[in-house]
Amino acid sequence: MPGPLAWIDAELDALRQAELLRGLRTRGTAQGPKIELDGRKLVNFGSNDYLGLAHDPRLATAARLAIETDGVGAGASPLVTGRGTWHARLEAALAEFEDCEAALLFPSGFAANAGTIPALIGQNDAIFADAKNHASLIDGCRLSRATVDVYRHADCDHLAQLLAGTSAARRRLIVTDGLFSMDGDLAPLPKIAQLAEQYNAMLLVDEAHATGVLGNHGRGTAEHLGVEQVVHIKVGTLSKALGSAGGFVCGSRKLINYLANRARSYVFSTAQPEAVAAAALAALEIVRTEPQRRQRLLAAAADLRARLASQGWELTSSQGKQIANTTTTLGPIIPLFVGQPEAAMRLSAALAARGYFVPGIRPPTVPEGESLLRISLSFRHTPEMIDGLIEALSACR
Repeated sequence: MPGPLAWIDAELDALRQAELLRGLRTRGTAQGPKIELDGRKLVNFGSNDYLGLAHDPRLATAARLAIETDGVGAGASPLVTGRGTWHARLEAALAEFEDCEAALLFPSGFAANAGTIPALIGQNDAIFADAKNHASLIDGCRLSRATVDVYRHADCDHLAQLLAGTSAARRRLIVTDGLFSMDGDLAPLPKIAQLAEQYNAMLLVDEAHATGVLGNHGRGTAEHLGVEQVVHIKVGTLSKALGSAGGFVCGSRKLINYLANRARSYVFSTAQPEAVAAAALAALEIVRTEPQRRQRLLAAAADLRARLASQGWELTSSQGKQIANTTTTLGPIIPLFVGQPEAAMRLSAALAARGYFVPGIRPPTVPEGESLLRISLSFRHTPEMIDGLIEALSACR
């Protein structure tokens, strides 16, 4: 008699047949521009370590010193016994860095979105979400039990139409990534901010992939586009350009006080280790004092994007082409659109055979028909590494 989990075999087989089955792999080295993945040495173009801080000795030293004085585990939720001095210091530093009144730490960026959105919005409310938002934003919207209207990616005309049709909503919230994690383009925040003001809607921007990378001070897309003062809720992560772990929300002091009481992923999660917060604090100081990291990164990304376009690679999705006048391509994420999952995985494997790790991205991470290779640049990639990637891509066409 089959057991209650027997159905899983058929589900896994269906994923395998569709080239959608993921496998667990082991990285045998520290995160960096070169890694060992399942025993194979590869040049790493798959990490979100944009500023090359994940293995920076200054972060390691900060974490080690914090462990020596404060141990490892936080012990409980921040509202019980878990909030430590390093957490408080990091929240104060994040608020100063983001030019906001206050900040609140979460165990992850996913937890920040999954807790913040349902805390702000509920039944009888309306959410307006970009079609290509990150899964954490999507799940936060679902958890809210509000009406969720999805507008076409970066299409402000569509967003305006949806906003105009929700006069009965108690509250309205517009939710968007700043720098989109797969397409690598920017949300048209100036126009979105105008619509938020026109329709009295709250505006939440997830700056996960832009924090430390975009803007004069590295604060992200809103700073880069000059709309920081009209973004009500800013979400960020410590695990990408800042090389540590965890997520955060910045905004007014009353917003942060409210979230500390109502965001379930904050209230009911054990706080992150203080050593992690200490490492992130060191990373923030590096972002502040070494702007050349993001400057060199963005220059290298622009050059690589131009060279790949000259080779004939498709760098923009079909939907992105339709709105080319309203969105911008900028940043360290460079997609190569190939269409089907099999093509993405075949190209990724061919590159790995030549010593380069560029992950293939398939549904449900991206829409059907938009499978891609996602190139992530880091400050620590050398010109020789980038040249080698271009040569390998040319050979694999």
